[in-house]
Amino acid sequence: MKSKTTDRLATLYFWASGIVIILILAWFLFRILGDGVPHLSWNFIFGKSEEIKAGGGVGPQLFNSFYVLFLSLLISIPIGLFSGIYLAIYAQKNWFTDLVRISVEALASVPSIVFGLFGFLLFANLLGLKFSIIGGAATVALLNLPVMVRVTEVAIRTVPESYWEASLALGSTRWQAIRKVLIPASLPSLITGITLIAGRALGESAILIYTAGLSVSRFFPDFNPLKMGETLSVHLWYIGAEALVPDAKEIAKGSAALLLIVVLIFNLLVSIPSRILQKRLSGGK
Repeated sequence: MKSKTTDRLATLYFWASGIVIILILAWFLFRILGDGVPHLSWNFIFGKSEEIKAGGGVGPQLFNSFYVLFLSLLISIPIGLFSGIYLAIYAQKNWFTDLVRISVEALASVPSIVFGLFGFLLFANLLGLKFSIIGGAATVALLNLPVMVRVTEVAIRTVPESYWEASLALGSTRWQAIRKVLIPASLPSLITGITLIAGRALGESAILIYTAGLSVSRFFPDFNPLKMGETLSVHLWYIGAEALVPDAKEIAKGSAALLLIVVLIFNLLVSIPSRILQKRLSGGK
């Protein structure tokens, strides 16, 4: 009788917690989208920003957000993927690999502002890149690298060991087993990890303030990675803190709504194919 009562109370608690979280998220979306969507227009989304007069857009900032995202993923995914595979397959269990895992987990919890200061000292000052898109992208990659390493290692380890043993028994080399068996089997989890770090990259501001700067190129779009590259999230902070334009509040509301919509659409575009792939790999169950 006591165990049944405890089970009911626990079920009620979990249901209540889930409903509260859903209501908070719904209120969050309603407030941001309700205030910002009316300010969205073609000119706002793709137009150039203004420093003094009203009516500017966020086109360059939106472009820079995706440009920084692309460059950061180009750096963090290969390094994180191969590092995670090494820790899961090749690394022997000893004090050194334990230290590496502890270090990776510790780096994953470091505040982004610390990475921003480190990126400023390393890329902007020591390497002479100054405020640049490539410096910001490299620093964001450093922020996401521990997460990618950890996600890859866990994803590889969750694949049933029988897959690995069967592949080796059929004469595959380790690399062939990894490339043709382990990576495809763990692909849904890997895609989830990539979605996570991509969302962090799109919404990051503290790092990019110190590394990519608060200005955009005169040319749009500008693919030069050595140019300054204010992103949409940084522009949102700048508009709310130091902007001189008379419609700063409207721009901030529109920028917040646009950033939220972009993140949601990006997550959907990645997660939906991932779930379809996962169903195919599981035999449609």
